[in-house]
Parts: sequence; C-alpha cells; structure tokens
Amino acid sequence: MNVKNTAVTFREAKEKGEKLSMLTAYDYSTAKLIDESGVNAILVGDSLGNVVLGYEDTISVTMEDMIHHGAAVARGVKNALVVVDMPFMSYQTSVYDAVVNAGRLMKEGRADAVKLEGGAGVCPQIKAIAGAGIPVMAHLGLTPQSINAFGGFKVQGKSEAAARALIEDAKAVEAAGAFSVVLECVPAKLAKLVTETVGIPTIGIGAGNACDGQVLVYQDMLGMFSDFTPKFVKRFANAGEVMREAFGNYCREVQAGTFPAKEHEYGISDDILEKLY
Repeated sequence: MNVKNTAVTFREAKEKGEKLSMLTAYDYSTAKLIDESGVNAILVGDSLGNVVLGYEDTISVTMEDMIHHGAAVARGVKNALVVVDMPFMSYQTSVYDAVVNAGRLMKEGRADAVKLEGGAGVCPQIKAIAGAGIPVMAHLGLTPQSINAFGGFKVQGKSEAAARALIEDAKAVEAAGAFSVVLECVPAKLAKLVTETVGIPTIGIGAGNACDGQVLVYQDMLGMFSDFTPKFVKRFANAGEVMREAFGNYCREVQAGTFPAKEHEYGISDDILEKLY
C-alpha cells in the first residue's frame, strides 16, 4: 500500500538515506500518470509560464494561474506531495501578503506545500508561512524569478563569496522552518556540501547527484519542449517525436478519408433512415 508523501516523510527519507524523486505537472491527466509512477512529489511550478502558457519567463505568471493549475493537478494525485510555486510578487511585497497568498494556494489550489525563491531575505516570510501550518519548500541557486537581476541563466555559487552565501542561505531557510530546499544550477561539489550541512532534504536540478532528491520539468525529460534545453536535462523518452508523428498520421488519415473507419462509427436502422427521406 502506497503511503502519502508529506513534509514529514521527506525529512524521514533524508534520515534514512533514501533518494526523493520530483517532477513537474500542470494538469489532471499528466499528474495522474506521474503519481501512478511512484514519484515522491509533484511540483506545480511557475515554469508553466514557459512550457504551458508560452511566456518567455516566469515573471508573468499570476496567483490565478497557479491556483487554477494547482487544483487541476491535486485532483489527479493520491500519493505524491503536491508542491505549488508562489509566483513572482506574491510573497516579496510583505510577510502578510506571503501568508495570505500561501493560504490561497492551499485552500483554492489544493496544495500540500508551497515553494518560494530566495534565501535570508525571505526568511521572515518562510517563518510566518510555516508558522501558519503551511509546509514551505525553499529554492536557492538559480532562482528564475530573479533572472533579470542575474543577467541570464547562469550557474550560481561559483566564487568563494557566492558559495559561502549559498551555504548561509541554506542554513537560514532551514532555521526559518523550510522542510526542504531546491538547489538549481549549483556546482555539484557545492551542492554536496550544502546537503551535508543542512538537516532538511535538498532537491537538485542541475546540482549533481549528491542531493537528497532530484526534480525535472516533465516536458524537458520527455522531449516535448525544445525552445531551450538546459545542460542538466536527461531525455528519458522522446515523447515529443511520438506525439508529432501521431498528430501527423491523424491529419493524413482525415485528409485521405480513411479515418474514421467503420469500426469507429455508430449504427442506425435502415428502416428509420427510409422514413427520413
């Protein structure tokens, strides 16, 4: 019997040395398939801005977007921990706004936990949200909502000062009450040091295999999104090509008149038809 993943089971997994798996999802049917695979967590990421809504970044994603997609995912999940991203400017403005918006993601978006980007600067928000009984996943390293400040998608923590700051931020978000922390685009050896330093699970994306778990955008790992492919992505299947082929076959059969065939049709009595003429 599968056990529902929670913030508590995440910490227990780290204590036991068990690796955690996490994938993104943005809709009911995909979430249901991913949940049935046995994944530990599903992230309703603000990456939906890129891979679902067609934005160039995540900054344009709204609370309404996250609530809408979070609720759809939650309806398809039984065992995975559903984590929903707090979008840009939903928590940076004040501690009050952070708690209110995190509460909306839980109540309206049916999240099991929320995720927000930033280190020491957002610890007051993390503390308040966690204090309200809402599990918080932190996010350090390359934080996409701050992409304009970073000057692009760049590996973080490569200098001594940046590496020290990352370690201190990890300690800070743990002390503030985060139950886990995502490390994105961080040198593998630094991510390993962070993982050994904090007591909460680290979830890596482009941060090496020493992290306590891993997360990927499912469209990336299935070859469904080709606008940009980060170095850290492994393609586990070429579903994008399978889909393109299927769509093409459908179009050709419709144009040729071979679909629908007899086996796809519904019948009616000829006696009834004769009365219609």
